[in-house]
Amino acid sequence: MLLKKEELPQVANPMMNILHEEEVEIVNQLHDALKAKDIEKADHMFKVFLEDIEDHFSTEEDMMRESRFFAYQMHKGEHDTMKQKIYQLYEDWKQTRNFEDLIKFLEDEFKPWLILHISRWDAETAMHVGDTI
Repeated sequence: MLLKKEELPQVANPMMNILHEEEVEIVNQLHDALKAKDIEKADHMFKVFLEDIEDHFSTEEDMMRESRFFAYQMHKGEHDTMKQKIYQLYEDWKQTRNFEDLIKFLEDEFKPWLILHISRWDAETAMHVGDTI
């Protein structure tokens, strides 16, 4: 397990909290498959993770646009940077099936990024959006 749901900061928007919890379930399954060196499951979960990242980030970005969030470009920029890293890792994964590189990314980069991103950008966005959208 990479991350417990209890480790996630909660924000003022229930939809955003749900998105984060769903992502943690998926990334934990990916992490577990990598640790078990289960190529088939890791392949599948990596694809699910990519779909989830797209859904998660686009949902937040839609909420920000609809509510005219003042820092939309900065928040979206963080999403875009992380998506680019994840897609590059996926391309590398398809070629090398290097479990350790992906585990290292999830543990050393993605997990701390997610917690910080939620604490900083998502918390601010959730206060602006509220719980009505």
